[in-house]
Amino acid sequence: KPQSSVLRLDLHLKVNPLCSPSVPQEELRELRQQPIDPQAEQEIIDSIGEVYFSNDSFDMVQHELEKLPPELNLQELEDYRDKLKRQQAAVSKRVADLILEKQPSYVKELERVTALQTNLQLAAVICTNARRQLNVAKAGFTEASLGLLANQRRRQLLTGLLKSLRTIKTLVGELNSKLQDTLEQIEEQLDVALSKTCKHFDVLHYTKVQMAYTLLGKTQTAMDQLHMHFTQAIHNTVFQVVLGYVELCAGNADTKFQKMQYKDLCTHITLDSYIPCLMDLCKALWEVMLSYHRTMQWHEEQDKQETTPPPDELVASKSDELTVDRSYVKKKLEHGLSRIWQDVQLKVKSYILGTDMSNFKYDDFIVVLDVISRLMQVGEEFCGSKSEVLQESIKRQSVNYFKNYHRARLEELRMFLENETWELCPVKSNFNIAQLHEFKFMGQCRSPSVSPSRQAASSSYAAQEEESLFQQYVQDGNPFEMHIEEKEEETEDVLASNGYESDELEKSVYQEYDSDSDVPEELKQDYVDEQTGDAPLKSGSRETIRSKKKSDYCLNKANAPILTNTTLNVIRLVGKYIQMMNILKPIAFDVIHCVSQLFDYYLYAVYTFFGRNDMYESSGLGLISSRLRTTLNRIQESLIDMDPVGENAGVHAPTEDRKEKVPSPHLSHLVVLTNSETLYGLAQRVVATESLAFLAELFESLQSHLDAMMPAAKKPFLQQFYSQTVSTASELRKPIYWVVAAKAIDYEQMLLMMAGVKWDIREIMSQHNIYVDVLLKEFEQFNKRLGEVSRHVRIPLPVSNVLWEHCIRLANRTLVEGYANVKKCSNEGRALMQLDFQQFLMKLEKLTDLRPIPDKEFVETYIKAYYLTENDMEQFIKNHREYSMKQLANLVNVCLGSHINKRARQKLLAAIDDIDRPKR
Repeated sequence: KPQSSVLRLDLHLKVNPLCSPSVPQEELRELRQQPIDPQAEQEIIDSIGEVYFSNDSFDMVQHELEKLPPELNLQELEDYRDKLKRQQAAVSKRVADLILEKQPSYVKELERVTALQTNLQLAAVICTNARRQLNVAKAGFTEASLGLLANQRRRQLLTGLLKSLRTIKTLVGELNSKLQDTLEQIEEQLDVALSKTCKHFDVLHYTKVQMAYTLLGKTQTAMDQLHMHFTQAIHNTVFQVVLGYVELCAGNADTKFQKMQYKDLCTHITLDSYIPCLMDLCKALWEVMLSYHRTMQWHEEQDKQETTPPPDELVASKSDELTVDRSYVKKKLEHGLSRIWQDVQLKVKSYILGTDMSNFKYDDFIVVLDVISRLMQVGEEFCGSKSEVLQESIKRQSVNYFKNYHRARLEELRMFLENETWELCPVKSNFNIAQLHEFKFMGQCRSPSVSPSRQAASSSYAAQEEESLFQQYVQDGNPFEMHIEEKEEETEDVLASNGYESDELEKSVYQEYDSDSDVPEELKQDYVDEQTGDAPLKSGSRETIRSKKKSDYCLNKANAPILTNTTLNVIRLVGKYIQMMNILKPIAFDVIHCVSQLFDYYLYAVYTFFGRNDMYESSGLGLISSRLRTTLNRIQESLIDMDPVGENAGVHAPTEDRKEKVPSPHLSHLVVLTNSETLYGLAQRVVATESLAFLAELFESLQSHLDAMMPAAKKPFLQQFYSQTVSTASELRKPIYWVVAAKAIDYEQMLLMMAGVKWDIREIMSQHNIYVDVLLKEFEQFNKRLGEVSRHVRIPLPVSNVLWEHCIRLANRTLVEGYANVKKCSNEGRALMQLDFQQFLMKLEKLTDLRPIPDKEFVETYIKAYYLTENDMEQFIKNHREYSMKQLANLVNVCLGSHINKRARQKLLAAIDDIDRPKR
């Protein structure tokens, strides 16, 4: 009943939503009580729309509301409501009838379900008890028994398996032993094969060895072994090389050299076999380092080829292992560079210090330095090392060798200078230092007179040097073999068959104008401007001749340089010293100091032979500058041993100090400097001074090279050497040629002739005095002798200028001295002095191109000073101190009576005395 009521109510609410909530129960009861015809009931049910039986989600209310017409009619609505009520009632009645019809079956089935529930509960209790009893039985008996049975069965199986494993173990043990023996033999053979690559690297061979080690999984072990083999290869190589030479030189000696240590073995190398052994030693070590270099290249190429990503996880894992191995190999090889080079340095150091090189010839010692320098270059390219071990060892040998060598060279230079006749050494006009053996190493340096072809060759050499040694000789050859071949190919061709290669080229400038024969007569007829006292310039022909005579002394000109055998010897020594300095930079300062001593000694010798003369030095004309004087004093104090051998020994200077000095050289007795026909040895003087000038220019061209080699702290020494010594070489011309100028003209004769001239004349003369002609004759004779000398030795323009300057300056000062000896002089006499001097200048200008005429104003000013008034004369005396006291006093005395009285004379003489007093 409750379910039927609910169904009816639910149906009623769904079908009849418009009904009041309080009506349905009553109406339903009424409808249920009313009898309905079954046929009519079925018709009512059938009239219900299919949509009401579709599903539970159907919204009946919404459906009914949507069916309402737009305009509502109450009557129609009520009729439709009644219809819905009848349908609901029919449905409810049908549901209730169905429920009542099935109720007995429902009650009976419910009773069966209740009984079944009771039985299930009883079965659950029985199962629970049974399980409890089974657990007790299992713990007490079944589990233990079955476990014993299972263990017994497992024991039987394991016993059989153990027998099989023991059989297998026996078989495997024997196989493992055989495989282990085979593996050891393989590793031994691989180790031998690996060791062979240390001396002669072969790509194919090394590739196979590395592949084998990779298959064995011992790549890192192989690299450790490889470094051990390189170390052993270095030791065995140097020992075998040195041992071979020692045994070869020892002959049949019974000494057991093979049992000696390598360091002791090096002390048995003879001087004759030292360089060949060193060369072979370096060649062998080069092969070892080259093999190491190529080994690194091989691994670098392998790393580049194995950088592709792995395709899967298995390969990726294997790739990680290979990456670790490559990283280890790379680090091991990089660290091994310095280790290998250190071993090489120590072996070569032992060899270098094992022999005393102080008695080596220079060329042999330079070869040693060259080889070691090349070896250090190899080391720098090999691992970037500065080779401190080699530098220190070779420095020790070099300092010891160079000290003795330089002392012997200074003594040799003194011997050369004392036997030098100062004759011209015949060199070619294109001579330059790069042609000498000693300067071949300076192919890249610009030297005096370097030809374009030489510079091109130098550029090619520089380009070749840019390529590293390992690149040049990676496949074949040896840098030390090439070095020797270059030495053997050096040639030298600097000497000419005679002093001059071309007569036309080497004609002296004096041969072009030693006479006036080629000058037209009208050009000879000069006149003198009486107002200015100057001789006018001639026509263009004169300038043309002058331009022909004009030249300059330069090492790069076509003329061959003026040299002596001693000069060439000094140049060669300089080249040797610089070569040694280039190879061994740590002793650069010591070498440059010795180079400066060579120049100092040569300069001092030239000055001592040709320029030292107390009488002319005291002339007061500043022939020797204060700088030159300081330089000469420095050289004498620091380099020249002034004490004769055996006299005052140990008194003035310690023995060690005197070892550093050289006795002062003496001029050869074959050199004659007193013959007037040769202008007092002018040719020898020219050769001496100009060879010194060439040497100075050579040093100037080498300054930048020397400065680059000099340590920074020592560069002031080099700068002072150039500014105080090299630059003063040309200043020696003045004192040396002053001696010639002082003797070439007879100035005393001119003074005597001037003393015989009457100067207190009363009329103006139109004819000059005869002493002027005599003086000019002296100059013509001097010019002629210059031409004769120039046929044997070219006289450069600076030399001729100095000679003419000295002669003219002495002549002009002699004129002033002659005018100062005059006791009486009139105005007409002063005019005659001017006429004489202008005639002298006019003729003199035809003989020389020197302009302006030296001391021209010195003479003219003194002559014109006669016309000064008292006040002007006093000012003249104060301002012109270039005149001597005697000349000034004579000027005042001569003017007495003409325009200066006695009182003024006393005043002027007092002023002269005041000037002279500080000098006294």
